[in-house]
Amino acid sequence: MIEIHPTAIVENGFQAADGVKIGPYCIVGPDVVLREGVQLRSHVIVSGRTTIGAGTVVYPFASVGEPPQDIGYRDEPTETVVGEKCTIREQVTIHRGTVRGKKRTTVGDNCFLMVGSHVAHDCVLGNNVTMVNHATIGGHVEIGDFAILGGLSAVQQRVRIGASAFVGGHSGIVGDLIPFGIGVGRGARLGGLNIVGLKRRGFDRPTIHAIRAAYRTLFFGAIGSLSERLDQVAGEYADVAPVMQIVTFIRAGDGTALCVPRDENGD
Repeated sequence: MIEIHPTAIVENGFQAADGVKIGPYCIVGPDVVLREGVQLRSHVIVSGRTTIGAGTVVYPFASVGEPPQDIGYRDEPTETVVGEKCTIREQVTIHRGTVRGKKRTTVGDNCFLMVGSHVAHDCVLGNNVTMVNHATIGGHVEIGDFAILGGLSAVQQRVRIGASAFVGGHSGIVGDLIPFGIGVGRGARLGGLNIVGLKRRGFDRPTIHAIRAAYRTLFFGAIGSLSERLDQVAGEYADVAPVMQIVTFIRAGDGTALCVPRDENGD
C-alpha cells in the first residue's frame, strides 16, 4: 500500500513501491523512484532522475535531486541515487550529477545526513557515513565508509575522505584525508588517528598498534620520501589489511594534495 497525502504534488510517471509514504506538501517529480518503505515526511522535494533506497526517511524541507550548482550544467539527464535505510534530516540538499563528472551523485546505505548538510554534484558517499549539522562537501568529493564529518565542516571539491576518517567541527579540508585519520583546523591538517572510531568498530589491539606504527613511519619517518616510506610500510605490513588500505588510498591519489601532520606532536 502507498500513502500519498492529498496536499502532496506527485507527477505522472513516478514509481513507488509498497509501504511508501508521501506526506503533506511534498513534491515528487515524474522520473523519481521510491523503493519499499521510503518515507517523505512533509515539504520534501524529490526531483530529476532520482532513486531513493528502501527504508530511507527524508525529513521536512529537504531537497533531493535538484540541479547542481554548476554554471556549465544545461539540464542534462543526470542522476541522484540514495541508498537504503538512510536518514536525511531537515534542510539537507543533495544535488544531481553532471555530464562533466560521474553523471551521478551517490549516497550509500545507512547514511545519516543531519540538519542542513549539503552533498554537491557528482559526490560519492560510502555506507554508514555521518554528516553532522551543516557539514558541506563540494563537487566530486568521495567519502569512504563509516567516515564522520563534524558540524559546520567543509570539504573542498575533488577531495577524498578515507574510510573511518573523522573531520572535526568547523574544519576545512583541502587535501585528501587518509582512512582512519582525523582532519582538524582551518585548512585542516592531519591530527592523528581516529582511535576511538577504530575501537568502536571492533578493531583489536594488535591491529590498532600496527596502524599507529605505520602512521608514524609514513609521516614522521626520518628516511626517504613519502613514496619510499609507502613502499617500506607496504613491505612491513602487507598482511595488515587496514594498513594496506591507507597505502592504497595514498597511492591512488597519484600525487594529489594530502592532509599531513604539522609536526612531531601531530599524533
